[in-house]
Amino acid sequence: MVINLGMNWENFFNENILTYIKSLQENPFELITLIIDISIVLFLCYCFFRIVRGSRAGQLIKGIILLIIATWVSGLLNFKILNWILTGIMNLGVIAIIVIFQPELRRALEQLGTNKLTRFFGIDKDLSTKTKEDIYKVVIAVTELAKTKTGALIVFERDIKIQDIVATGIPINADVSPQLLVNIFEPKTPLHDGAVVISGNKITAAACVLPLASDKDIARELGTRHRAAIGTSKESDSIVVVVSEETGKISVAKDGTLIADVREDVLKKILISNIVTKRFAVNYEERKNRLKELSQKFKREKKTNENN
Repeated sequence: MVINLGMNWENFFNENILTYIKSLQENPFELITLIIDISIVLFLCYCFFRIVRGSRAGQLIKGIILLIIATWVSGLLNFKILNWILTGIMNLGVIAIIVIFQPELRRALEQLGTNKLTRFFGIDKDLSTKTKEDIYKVVIAVTELAKTKTGALIVFERDIKIQDIVATGIPINADVSPQLLVNIFEPKTPLHDGAVVISGNKITAAACVLPLASDKDIARELGTRHRAAIGTSKESDSIVVVVSEETGKISVAKDGTLIADVREDVLKKILISNIVTKRFAVNYEERKNRLKELSQKFKREKKTNENN
């Protein structure tokens, strides 16, 4: 099969484009099929570019696009020898693409073969599960920091947004990981002095400045980190985890109250209970109540129609 990009575009337009437009005019319902068809193709292209983005194959795509353009232009300008050479290269392109994109294609097929369709199409895993995993990662990091008596301050944003606090820090926008959190609070590093804010399953910012609670709200033996944790949890519904630099003890601030010296398992339970269980339980109840309201409304309307 020979690919001739130097084709007669006027004949191609008349025989294909115009004919298809006339068929759409005769049968408008085909337009719906066309829109669905184009949407599926664009979505598949988007998924493909997500897979190859940042890989060597992504860089090679640029070269392939340039090759296609060069072949097309040589056909338009009637450069017969150059067009013949480029067309020959294009004919081998299918095999070349399979070789070049072999790792990406294999990864995509593996995901399909293991029923990981949601991940293949870029759909994140269940939000509740991901939030739990992030909490486990934070607990691992906090435990490691406590062992070395490295001070830390981690804020979990909940329903009340704390963008004013985020704006005082350095944007991070990274996935939650124990290694990153431990590295951020490493002494004598640029970001260690301040708080980390976790929002939307991301480490949103580091080195953030938190509002301090007044002296009368906390015991005198507690330091600035604990005062900041209490102040933040009092002004918003955020949950704040503190690691003491002096003692290595872990504390949790919630609703302006400090729960001091918590163990690893207790910390995990507190975070899951307040960040995961309450949040998703509320969402479930809201959906349940909404469905109940719609069901009752439907029954009332049905009864009214029957009476009429």
